Amino acid sequence: MNEYKTSSILHFDFQSGVLFDWTNFRFPGKLHSWLGNSESMFGKPNSSNTFYGYVFSGTVEIKTNSVYYRLVEEQYFCLNGSFSIKGGSGIIIECMNYKGMNVVGGPIEEWGRLKYIDGCTDTLLISPPKYGDPCLNVLYFPENINQTAHTHPSLRAGIIAKGTGECITPDGVLPLSPGKIFIIPENKLHNFKTQDSEMVVIAFHPDSDFGPEDHNHPMINRTIIV
Repeated sequence: MNEYKTSSILHFDFQSGVLFDWTNFRFPGKLHSWLGNSESMFGKPNSSNTFYGYVFSGTVEIKTNSVYYRLVEEQYFCLNGSFSIKGGSGIIIECMNYKGMNVVGGPIEEWGRLKYIDGCTDTLLISPPKYGDPCLNVLYFPENINQTAHTHPSLRAGIIAKGTGECITPDGVLPLSPGKIFIIPENKLHNFKTQDSEMVVIAFHPDSDFGPEDHNHPMINRTIIV
């Protein structure tokens, strides 16, 4: 936990199990990864936790109490309750005390649907069901980008999906390549840089300032009372 408070970015390599635990922090959660053909179990049948995942490589089998999924690399998911996962490799962010919606999607596209800073783009892969809820995103960095230094008001957890680049912080320069798993603590200054390679980054946000509200959503907005 001291490392989280003092470091600008934490980084990890693949292994089966918990990579980092921030259950005692704001927006409590855990960062997991899985690797190989041994079966890993997540959640409990009546758990209030939700799991956001990304398949980095291989073919993955996910089994819940009622549904079987077979996913390939570059797909993503959001699951609540209990499930098992086997095969390939990837990351899972466990979001505690929050029940998200079960979603499976992808593979990710070649470019983002939305504009981001400094010529980059992003896509909201799993949207907040309601305003303020967590979300899963993918960021696309073109070649030769030197991103403006910035911070975020909550942590970011994710993985380098494709390409290479660097994360520049006051602590130094961290080389980034496919499969590098990371956490950027809240309010830590950083920026990403690419040279002769594009880079694609999966990023989980534990909160948002976006999403439908009871008084503002497509169903009610497009209902005309006459």
